[in-house]
Amino acid sequence: MARPAPDGDHLSMAFSAEERLVRLEARAEIGDLVARYAHGADRGNDPAIMRTLFTPDAIWSAAGFAALEGREAITKGLAEIAASRVLWSIHFMVSPRIVLAPDGRSARCHWYLWELCTMAGDAGQRDEWLGGWYDSEAEWTEDGWKFRNVCLEIRLQGEANPPWYLKQPVTR
Repeated sequence: MARPAPDGDHLSMAFSAEERLVRLEARAEIGDLVARYAHGADRGNDPAIMRTLFTPDAIWSAAGFAALEGREAITKGLAEIAASRVLWSIHFMVSPRIVLAPDGRSARCHWYLWELCTMAGDAGQRDEWLGGWYDSEAEWTEDGWKFRNVCLEIRLQGEANPPWYLKQPVTR
């Protein structure tokens, strides 16, 4: 018998084998959603990628960056952030913790962020470290799992010294 996790998200014997498989697949697909988000972010918040990750009425926010509502506003706003502020990045999305709703059609997801980036500022470009976490909500749609809410909380930011000497763009 499976032991319940402290938060109650578990694969107990109350679910059939088929239901347990669906829940395991959902967790894997949400993990892939997080990975695709990182990939899009590292391609300059590529609109073609980012647009596929959010529900039409989604919300994205990060203090000091933006509060964006709606898939199109998120897609456009994130691309503008990449063009004007976060000029290069590598996102390490660490330890996603996915808690599915009892019906398996929505989920809460929390993961840590460790990011190397080049930021634009008044004094020019500066290589930095960022650390923090994301809290999100995802839901199952006709087109698969999508974010309906993503909130980034930056907890650490500092200058990389010495600066990065090799920064290749993500191209694949």
